[in-house]
Order: sequence, then structure tokens, then C-alpha cells
Amino acid sequence: MNTKTLAANALVAAAYVAVSLVAAPIAFSNIQFRIPEIFNHLVVFNKKYFFGIVLGVLLTNLFSPTGVYDLVFGVAHSAISLGIVILVGKFIKHTWTLLVINTIVFTFNMFIIAFELYLVLDLPFLLTWLTTALGELGIMAIGMPIMYVLNKKLNFHQLMGKN
Repeated sequence: MNTKTLAANALVAAAYVAVSLVAAPIAFSNIQFRIPEIFNHLVVFNKKYFFGIVLGVLLTNLFSPTGVYDLVFGVAHSAISLGIVILVGKFIKHTWTLLVINTIVFTFNMFIIAFELYLVLDLPFLLTWLTTALGELGIMAIGMPIMYVLNKKLNFHQLMGKN
């Protein structure tokens, strides 16, 4: 990993943690709006953002009230979802289509977080999947146009270096 990629990923991870901790009261549990989840859209522009996003999730989840469970399930949710989007991105190149797919993948995969909350807090699985998925859908949907416009100004692909 070159210096530019390492620095960009460190900045993404730091931003993810900072925004998460500011919004901590709404970032955990069965109704959550984890605002830095919009950073998940960075992978649409360059797959190398995978590492910064996953590191940000890992570091944020060190502060989770569900402890080690969130380190495992939360990181797995992000890594699996990002991996799926990276794979799909090999075949689909249209940015808006990938942003929508990314949103759907992350939203659907909230069953992973719902299962965690079922195990740890004994919350009802299906209802928890619904509430966490709705929160993820809201954040990711709001994030699509934000990240699209930011990319026009910042060129996320170029900031990271070649794909």
C-alpha cells in the first residue's frame, strides 16, 4: 500500500470514528442512524477505500455498548457488504447504479447487526432487522447525492491513487 493510499485510508477511518462518536447516542442499538455510514459510498469510487472504512468501523465499535460482539458483527457487516459492492463494481460501472446497489446491499445485510442484537440484547430479530435496516437505508440514501456531489468536487478516485 503506497503512502497516498495509507494516508487517505487513515483520514477516512479517523473521520468515521469522529463522526460516530459525536453522534454516539443514535449510532448503536436497535434504532440507529450511524451518520458516517455514508462513507461506505467511497468504495463505489475506489475499492481502496475498503480498508479505511473497515478500520473506522472497527475503531468506532471499540466504544460500542455491545462490546466484542460489535467488533465481530459490525466489522463483518461492513467487510461483507463492501466486498459484495466491489465484486459487483467489476461488472457495473455506472456510478448512480452502484450507489443504489451499495445502499441496498448495506440495508439488506443489516440482518447481521440484527442477529448480533438478538444474541446480546435479546431483541426480536425481525423487528430489529427492520429498524436497523430502515436507519441504514435512510443514512445511505441521504449519502448518495452528498457523496456524488463531493466526488465531483474532490474526485475520490484520484485522491486514492490508481484503482
